[in-house]
Amino acid sequence: MINYPKKIPVFPLSNFIVFPYTTVPLNIFEPRYLKMTEDAMAGNRLIGMVQPKKTGELKKPDLFKVGCLCRIVSFNETDDGRYIIILKGLNRFKIINEIENDKLYREINVDFNLYRDDENSEKENLEFSKIKKILDELKMLFEKRGYNINWKDLEGQNVYQTLSALSMASPFSILEKQILLETENLKERRIKFEEILNTYSVDFSNNKTVQ
Repeated sequence: MINYPKKIPVFPLSNFIVFPYTTVPLNIFEPRYLKMTEDAMAGNRLIGMVQPKKTGELKKPDLFKVGCLCRIVSFNETDDGRYIIILKGLNRFKIINEIENDKLYREINVDFNLYRDDENSEKENLEFSKIKKILDELKMLFEKRGYNINWKDLEGQNVYQTLSALSMASPFSILEKQILLETENLKERRIKFEEILNTYSVDFSNNKTVQ
């Protein structure tokens, strides 16, 4: 397992999850996260992405226990002082505790052992036929919710990349996305995905509508 730092800055962002081997753009404009990005760029370029809960203080909400360590792989500054960055997911972590500091942004101590196999996760073997039901039902759900997904882009990806991308882009709730993020492996994620989809509709046939 790669020796990642156990103390990392954290960016709490609601309804936003990242999986290893995925890349996502992020628009940075709040002063505290501008500073966090600057510090990360001056160091190892690593930040932790985690979803906040609806409990705790307004400016310091409680955090879900599992997030993903990311590396900033692209950085651009806009004319109005924002940063446009691209993050690449590296390894999921479990939060041990938060660190008291005098910085604008929050820092946490983390443990990667629960997800020590993440560095090999993209090699997990699962046939596309195993997720056909998920893809068919998601297409209907995306259409109902007005989501636009380039399905052709997904065709060239493996099952791990496809399920990760759809988990991140899905119109699921914060908690549902967190459940997918915390799954131990690809097979478990497929099962949880099907369970979540079942709560949206008893039947995805033309005779039923998505709840």
